[in-house]
Amino acid sequence: MRTADLELAARCRAGDTDAFEELYRQHARRLYSLVVRMIGSAQDAEDLLQEVFLQAYRKLPGFRGESTLGTWLYRLTMNHCLDHLRGRQAKMSRATASIDEESVDEPTAPDPVVPSAISRMDLERAIEALPPGSKAAFLLHDVEGFEHQEIAAILGISEGTSKSQVHKARLKLRALLRP
Repeated sequence: MRTADLELAARCRAGDTDAFEELYRQHARRLYSLVVRMIGSAQDAEDLLQEVFLQAYRKLPGFRGESTLGTWLYRLTMNHCLDHLRGRQAKMSRATASIDEESVDEPTAPDPVVPSAISRMDLERAIEALPPGSKAAFLLHDVEGFEHQEIAAILGISEGTSKSQVHKARLKLRALLRP
């Protein structure tokens, strides 16, 4: 597979638009799914995915084939998502700092008919509340099915850190989803 990845990357670097389309078709669906989970917005995910593939096009000369092309793209995607989330957090901090400390009670939805069941929305909100590092490792491991060794390569962390981040994410999710 690495030979095929190296050949595809070489064709892309040579300006073969069909090769880049092939690269996009092979990876766009899974990367889009990952971006939606990381960012929490389908509309933002489309824009970010375009940015990821533009960045991939620019950085393909640096692809050396030490990992699979898919792992390399996942790493680019995760880094882009984490940068986006950090930027969003900074913007939110600046925006909320200027808002008065007035609290307004918002109407709440009634409890679900089956209180012990966890709704998909509750789970998505809980995942969204995870710190970016834990969230990334959790999504890659428990949702995307990557092994810790692969996650370490994608996120640029150690395998132990990946295991720790997934464990912390699971603990936090349990706490957030307790009735």
